Amino acid sequence: MLRRHLLHWASSALAVTTVLGFSPSVQAQEAWPNKPIKLVVPFAAGGTSDILGRLLSDKLRLVLGQNVIVDNRAGAGGVIGADVVAKSAPDGYTLLLGTIASHAINPALRTKTPYDPLKDFAPVILLGSIPNVLLVGTDQPYKSVKELIAAAKAKPDTIGFATSGQGSSQHMSGELFKLLAGADLAHVPYKGSAPAIQDVIGHQVPTSFETVTVALPHIQGGKVRALAVTSAQRSSALPNVPTMQEAGVPGFDVSSWQALYAPAGTPAAIVQRLNQEVEKILAQPELKPRLEALAMIHQPNTPAQFADFNRQELAKWGRVAREGKVSLE
Repeated sequence: MLRRHLLHWASSALAVTTVLGFSPSVQAQEAWPNKPIKLVVPFAAGGTSDILGRLLSDKLRLVLGQNVIVDNRAGAGGVIGADVVAKSAPDGYTLLLGTIASHAINPALRTKTPYDPLKDFAPVILLGSIPNVLLVGTDQPYKSVKELIAAAKAKPDTIGFATSGQGSSQHMSGELFKLLAGADLAHVPYKGSAPAIQDVIGHQVPTSFETVTVALPHIQGGKVRALAVTSAQRSSALPNVPTMQEAGVPGFDVSSWQALYAPAGTPAAIVQRLNQEVEKILAQPELKPRLEALAMIHQPNTPAQFADFNRQELAKWGRVAREGKVSLE
């Protein structure tokens, strides 16, 4: 008798809460977060992604009331860390600081990746983009992009460009330059930005594509010359340096972007809240100098807008890979 009474009470309570919109799953979402959140950064500590990830984790901790723990899972151009998140529970407690490498370039250059960059993730927000810059060593005669193009056409595949490695946005900036300018430069990949730019400074390699973040102190110190930034608009960090389009390469637009993702299937309410909280964080006046130090440009965006952007980037780099016959395999 008691058992029947308890079962009747439980089923009645469940019916009432469901009718009123307070199902257990909805209650769980409304309670989010009630434990620490892991933010996977798919690159090593100390880089741009790591710096941005730790900045975000500190700010999110304050607004969400839970610790946000940065977990560095470096390797394979961001693929290893991204795969960890793709296979995580879609409950809002595992997030990814993804990039152009993990969600556009690597999937475009590899015949097989362990995840689908579109289907396996819930896009949260595009955090910002950082332009690359075309550099030349101070020993080089090129004073403009047009002069470099002329030299490369005169002697194809003899002028090297250093980058932080295969599949990086710097590498693909060079590949797009080759396609759009018809200038056949030779790629010289390094294991990171530091050794690449040091060899340009040391006159071992004549040119380089590098992020403005990394290149800026060397440009300001007169150790390298900046010929053009790769974004469609000039960088506020280098206002006197023309864009690649202004320098004579129409249609050139490349930026190394950073973004926040959750696993596919994460409740829309959680994704939306994260989007809104991060927008508020990025709008804080005290963050402006820190973002400027990273040379990062942010424009407000919704999860749907970011999803559209990601699809466009994946298609763009797929075309570059096919037309330029670029592969990581």
